[in-house]
This record gives sequence, structure tokens and C-alpha cells, in this order.
Amino acid sequence: MPVRIHFTDDDLAHIRLAQTPDPLWEALLSMHVLQTNTASAVFGPWRRAVRPELPGPVRELLRLAPPHGYSPDFLTPAGAAGGLEAGIGALLSTPRGRLRHDLLELSRTGRKLPSWAPSLAEGDGEAVAHLAQALRTYVRIALAPWWNGIRTRLDAERSLHDRFLTKGHLDDLLGRLHPGLSWKPPVLEVGGLGGADRDVRLDGRGLLVLPSYFCWRRPTLLRDPTLPVVVVYPMAHDTAVGRTTRPRPSLGALLGQTRTEVLESLAEHHGMTTTELARGVGIAPATASHHAGVLREAGLLSTSRAGQAVLHTLTPLGLALLDG
Repeated sequence: MPVRIHFTDDDLAHIRLAQTPDPLWEALLSMHVLQTNTASAVFGPWRRAVRPELPGPVRELLRLAPPHGYSPDFLTPAGAAGGLEAGIGALLSTPRGRLRHDLLELSRTGRKLPSWAPSLAEGDGEAVAHLAQALRTYVRIALAPWWNGIRTRLDAERSLHDRFLTKGHLDDLLGRLHPGLSWKPPVLEVGGLGGADRDVRLDGRGLLVLPSYFCWRRPTLLRDPTLPVVVVYPMAHDTAVGRTTRPRPSLGALLGQTRTEVLESLAEHHGMTTTELARGVGIAPATASHHAGVLREAGLLSTSRAGQAVLHTLTPLGLALLDG
């Protein structure tokens, strides 16, 4: 059954699209993915790299993030939109009542909790600090080496939807985010949440739309409707995101100078229409369309429709090629 999010006119005017990935949402959702073997084409290389590197105290953290069902809302505070340390700061300030409520909710699932969970439920300072440090370590090992690719995928996703948002085409935006989201004005239905059937009334709070790399198959949101409302939905995946740490080589001899400039323009602008691409590279629109088609067939860029135009964005493979 779906969760139904009810909008007022004021809420529609306060829809926000996340500008950067949220490190604590990506941490939580990646912990879900880490404990399964689904989508091996996308996540398999990442799992093989991460699983052997996690120390024991961080592995215990996974008990707070079962791969299916409920995970504590306090693990993804709104402050994390400002970056990891802002999110950790918000986590350290979690009221004891929230910690106790969420951990009690998790314990009802029969899940074995970390040894320090009882102290955490009481708001013990050392237990909360231990949780924060475990999350920092997890992010350093499991997310930081891949973060540039994750950010590039979100930039591509945002470029596609920003055009609807800036022009006020909210029906187009909400209707095209993801198949798991159904827009029936003035209600957005979020399906596939494991038996959830409830109504959330925004009442002027607005909504944050957050694309996520590690959100898989279906959108998600926080359990508690009194918290800031965030709809997290899966980004489009072309290939697995790669590490991008080596310096960029010269690609002219491999791709030709014009196609290299096409890729570099897309990397710089995080997505361009055919007309914008032609203008940026200094070629005719028909020529830009031809080169984009060749690069798309090679898996180096993807093309999506944005209203009457088409928008070209780099794929993770295209980004990796630029970065060596």
C-alpha cells in the first residue's frame, strides 16, 4: 500500500531538489545494499572492495541498518544536507526521546542490535559519540573513494529535473521522477514501502526531493511524518560508479578532438542540450547531434528528454574516461 503525501499550493511552491548527495542517506542506503547481493552489475565491484575493509566496530553498525524493513530515522537527520560533519553534528544533537523511540521500533523487528544500543537509547554521550565515529569510518571506507562519481550522477539527475523546477512545471517534475512515485494532484503516492499505508500532510512544510545512488529499486522516506519530509528515489544507473583518482590523459588521439571537447563540455556544465553543446564546442547542431549519438552508443553519455529538448549528460563511464 502507498504512502500518500498531500500538497497545498504553498507546498508546491516549496518543492526543493537536492543540490548535492546526502552523505548520511547514502551511508544508510549503502549499508542496506552491502548486506545483499542484488544488482551485482552496479554494486558488485563496490561490495567486493568494501566488505573486506570494514573493521569489527563498523560491522556492528550494520545491525542498525537491516537490508529490509525499518531503519532508525535518527540515522538520516536533515542537517546532513550540509555535508558529513553537519550531519554528524545533527546526529550528536538527537534528543534522547528520538533515540529511544527509534531503537525500540527497530527492536520490535527481532533484529539483533549492537552491544552499545541500550546506552544509545538512554542518550549516553559516549554511545552517541561511538555511533558518530563509526559512521565517519564507514563513510571514509565505503563512500569517500566513490564520492566524485556519486556526485556526478546526482548532477546529471539534477540537470534533467532543474528545467522543470525553474520553469514551474511541477506536474512534469513530480510525474517523471521515478516509476515508484505516482503524482495524482494534489497527492504524491510513494509505493512499495513494505505494507505502509498512511497519509502525510505537508501543511506548508514543503518537500525535499533527493536522488540517491544507493537507493535501489523503489523510493523511500522517513517513518515519522512529523520530521522534515524527504522523498528519496533511485538515480538512473548506466554502469557501476568507479573510483576517479588518476590524472586525466590526453584523449584526442583516441576519440578525436571534437568528441573529447564534447565530453569535457558536458563534465563542466553537468548536462547540456544539443543546441547548448553545439554552441559550447563551436560546431553545427547537426554535427553536435551526430557526435553525441556516437558517444551515446559507446556508453560515454546518456540522453534524456527535458520538455521539447533533449539533455545530454556524462555517464559514470564517460567521467571515468576523462579522469583516466
